[in-house]
Amino acid sequence: MTRVPALRDSLKVLTESNHLVALVVDVVGTDAFDVAKVFCLLRYIFIPLCAKPLSLFLHLSKLDETGISNYRDLPEPVKIPGCVPIKGTELLETFQNRNSESYKLALYHTKRYNVADGVIIISFIDLESKTFKVLMKTGSGKSPVYPIGPLLQTGPISGGGSGYECLRWLDEQPRGSVLFVSFGSSGTLTHEQLTELALGLEMSEQRFIWVVRSPAKNAANAVYYNAQSSKEDDPNNFLPKGFLERTRGVGLLVRSWAPQIQIMSHSSTGGFLTHWRWNSILESIHGVPLIAWPLFTEQEMHTVMLTQEFEVAFRPKKNENGIVCHEEITKHVRYLIVGEEGKLVRHRAKELKDAAAMATSQH
Repeated sequence: MTRVPALRDSLKVLTESNHLVALVVDVVGTDAFDVAKVFCLLRYIFIPLCAKPLSLFLHLSKLDETGISNYRDLPEPVKIPGCVPIKGTELLETFQNRNSESYKLALYHTKRYNVADGVIIISFIDLESKTFKVLMKTGSGKSPVYPIGPLLQTGPISGGGSGYECLRWLDEQPRGSVLFVSFGSSGTLTHEQLTELALGLEMSEQRFIWVVRSPAKNAANAVYYNAQSSKEDDPNNFLPKGFLERTRGVGLLVRSWAPQIQIMSHSSTGGFLTHWRWNSILESIHGVPLIAWPLFTEQEMHTVMLTQEFEVAFRPKKNENGIVCHEEITKHVRYLIVGEEGKLVRHRAKELKDAAAMATSQH
């Protein structure tokens, strides 16, 4: 709200030499709508997520009327229009505590969504048909919803020699035999969890590419900000002793960065284990089955969608200490790559790829 005057000044300068038609804001940018109205601009919200969080956003004011202080304490699953019911603990973290400032801010902005001239979202109808049927229902008083997904980077890769090395390594592997393991550019695990993941991959006896970085200090799920390599990033300093030697030829470690889209579209890639931010889901739409390992924010909702609705993913269970043990990892890696249990998710992943191709051809 404090930046609205600056926006007004900027728009005044821009309109003097340009014909502006619309203003596009992010999920918490609706204060700018009042300024857009002054300049007779259309008002759009851009949401870089799937349709299910949007349905939650639009339904939030009704949930708020229940008066429950913490959604995480609800005994029954939360019913969101057009979505599979989910537990309160699986809602976006921002929305779980009604007394938090972040929740109050989200409630304030989502109440203003219906005054927008439209909502732009990175998804496509065939991917979330039930949710879009509700969101796009005419006469509901909601703003029009415009799905523009999937949006995928198709340009040349960047990131240095390690990216090219892993692609060359993939060229030498059998078709559909490699599990790609990556927690994106920001996700990290504790030392204990990294150890269990390493042992699980080793004991599965399946090929893998693992984008690995040094462990988080405290939380089992943390955010990694430093993309530069250092001595602390040396896998010998934090992976189980002898792991690199024992998995040589079967696994390939990549430090910090890998060309994810190129890996996911490679014929040797047979599965993807990741934390499931929305961009990772879109980049996985290459007919590759999945292992879901949510860490934070909207990823719990995405995991419910992937496992229960789309049936393209397995989710390993955590123990009483919040750790996914190596036995659980080994089991699900084998399910995904070679097991009979993975036949359905492999088939559903192929169907999802075909639906995405159809949506892209219509752009």
